[in-house]
Amino acid sequence: MNNEDFLNLKTYPARLYAEQAATYLGFKPHDIPVLIAAGLLKPLGGSCAAQIVKYFATAELEKLRRNTQWLSRATDAVRRHWERKNARRRKRHNGRGLLHEPFALTGPNSPTTP
Repeated sequence: MNNEDFLNLKTYPARLYAEQAATYLGFKPHDIPVLIAAGLLKPLGGSCAAQIVKYFATAELEKLRRNTQWLSRATDAVRRHWERKNARRRKRHNGRGLLHEPFALTGPNSPTTP
């Protein structure tokens, strides 16, 4: 079922998996682990092992979806996560924003400047 079909359901199941929960809350699926790590979203069950499929209570998601303060905190948590991740990437690449060293332009086939 794609996101559009899911959002058009008249009644949602009692529990949703991470991708459905993300769609329901207006986030991307890759944001769900960020929200869990920030303590803003709690999956059902006792284990939070990374390999286990996580389910979320639709009733709880409905409350969160209507809570503008929670939505603001969740949005800020996701933004901070990506800011930190991008800063680490820039630092790792010596602040040049390059993923690879520039190619050396030497040799017989190198372009010449006028």
